Amino acid sequence: MNVRIAQLVVVVPARDEEKTMDRCLDALEAALVRLHETRPLDSPEVSIVVVLDRCTDGTASIVARRPGIDAVAISAGKVGVARARGIERALTAAAAAPENIWIANTDADSAVPADWLCVQLEAAEAGHAALLGAVRPDEEGLDAERLAHYLRRHPLRETHRNVHGANLGMRADHYLAAGGFAAVATGEDATFVTALENLGLEVVSTARAAVLTSSRLLGRAPDGYAEVLRAVAG
Repeated sequence: MNVRIAQLVVVVPARDEEKTMDRCLDALEAALVRLHETRPLDSPEVSIVVVLDRCTDGTASIVARRPGIDAVAISAGKVGVARARGIERALTAAAAAPENIWIANTDADSAVPADWLCVQLEAAEAGHAALLGAVRPDEEGLDAERLAHYLRRHPLRETHRNVHGANLGMRADHYLAAGGFAAVATGEDATFVTALENLGLEVVSTARAAVLTSSRLLGRAPDGYAEVLRAVAG
């Protein structure tokens, strides 16, 4: 089933990420360039929303220097609220109908590959409700033995069932039907995917365009990705 996607919405929650925010936005800009090069005549409109959640460092200033990036500040301290708020802001401003909008989620401590938006759009146009993307930890801060152990436990394969908010896409009408992201500090991504599947909607996965994400062992979200790496490191 071919679906026309008129708009791609990229949502990035950030909480005190001044060390990685430039890398994140540089990567998104490169992905946008690749999308326009690949689809020069029919690429959808792309909007990027960064949600500044309780930021007390220089993250907001970094985002403010980037033209075309929409920023919204909140004080929830919960990534589920941040993702939902960013999506709400983008959909409110969107001219397209929800069934013609694809929402691509990543994180401020992550860097998407150049083909990331192309892979997201491909899944959207194929008519899938959601796409579970893969992540790979930044080798900096994680020694070779621990990295190899992590990859053995989380292999990059098309049929993976890992849910990562740093690489998760969904169509806007399905997002709304499933009730959106829960207002929780962690696990909002997995809870949302379960809600989609409970509705009988098609959720697919891919190892293509794996997102590079922080290998820090102390993360912003309790029991989040940093907890997985800490278990490996332990």
